[in-house]
Amino acid sequence: MFIMQKFIESLESCGYQVHSVEDKNEALKLSKTFIKKDMSVGLGGSTSVDEIGLLEYLQNSSDINLYNQYENGISMEENLNRRRQGMLSDLYVTSTNALTKDGKLVNADGSGNRVAAMIFGPKRVLIIVGKNKIVETLEDGYARLMNVAAVKNIERMNAKSIKFGKKPSKNIENIANKFTYIKADEKNRIILILVNEDLGF
Repeated sequence: MFIMQKFIESLESCGYQVHSVEDKNEALKLSKTFIKKDMSVGLGGSTSVDEIGLLEYLQNSSDINLYNQYENGISMEENLNRRRQGMLSDLYVTSTNALTKDGKLVNADGSGNRVAAMIFGPKRVLIIVGKNKIVETLEDGYARLMNVAAVKNIERMNAKSIKFGKKPSKNIENIANKFTYIKADEKNRIILILVNEDLGF
């Protein structure tokens, strides 16, 4: 297994529930075990969640209440409403920009709903973490989110705007203006699935 047992034990000592898997298929299979009938599920923007197939699975699940702000055709008012509803969900599904060796989740957000949910609100938070997100220190995490994650997300979101005939509008000021580093406090509230593949940005 790619994750050293000592690292997992360190994360568990911080209060996380930690699972280590080899690939996207295993990550999806494990993630599904946390999705229960009739539960409410919130979403934070995450390419990693999409890449393992979990976003599609959630969108096609008829026996959960998914607060899906990415549904085509909804108004901005409804988008914001669903983001707010996600803050009080049974399970919030997302990723992180970086995870340090001593257990800090390092993130930058535009609107802040993703990092707010990690801190407080949803009963549990499921975070998909590719091996490319694991860094040594808080400083390394900040460098990663500014030099890798933010840059690639700006490119992705502006390309999407162009595709739909809109003017590119994303830049570092509006995509990375709320910064957090978080350690778990309530034991096992935050679930980390560590994946032995590069995922997301």
